[in-house]
Amino acid sequence: GTVQWKDEAPPARLEDIVAAYEKSASAVNDKIERIDEAGWEKKGRFLMGEGPAWEDSIGEFVWGFDNLASIENGVSIFGSARTKSNDRYYQDAVEVARLLAEHRIPVITGGGPGIMEAGNRGAKEAGGESVGCNIELPFEQGNNPYLTKNLLFKFFFVRKTMFVKYATAFIVFPGGYGTMDELFEALTLIQTGKVKSFPVILFGRAYWEGMVEWLSRTVAGAGNID
Repeated sequence: GTVQWKDEAPPARLEDIVAAYEKSASAVNDKIERIDEAGWEKKGRFLMGEGPAWEDSIGEFVWGFDNLASIENGVSIFGSARTKSNDRYYQDAVEVARLLAEHRIPVITGGGPGIMEAGNRGAKEAGGESVGCNIELPFEQGNNPYLTKNLLFKFFFVRKTMFVKYATAFIVFPGGYGTMDELFEALTLIQTGKVKSFPVILFGRAYWEGMVEWLSRTVAGAGNID
């Protein structure tokens, strides 16, 4: 089928795409926005909704790469936003992140509450780099108070790229649909060879063993995964 573009046709050549991006970036540089009460780092990002979707997504990629350029060999920690601070998995995530930070390994999370907060908390309290890549949602989940670098994304696919690009491993704590999405995205990239030597660690045997057994026996048994 054909791709339908909203608002206008996309540039036909790479040179046109670069020129369009530079034109938009120049205009946006005069409209730098920072929402102090939320703590989002919005400096230099595109003001979403003012241009075609392809410009917005390119702008968000460039903005994300620019803000995370200093992060090397991090570990992304995932898990439920609903996990309370008195939960054993919250405490475990704090400890795991603390150990990573003590070895100068940046910790990257979704920047919200629950396990994300626990990961950032352990990293920041140990004096390490604590990165939050949050997402704009109809119901704002907000950012947790344990971040040394805090970014807010509009596009899920851009945000997920950051989780992989700046990490060398995933640690996945118990979670729901969002956690599963991030987990299976990583597994897909590994199976298709898009990322190499990328460990995915499932934390919590009792929580994950049913899924692992199903994947091993049913899905792999049917030849649908390697």
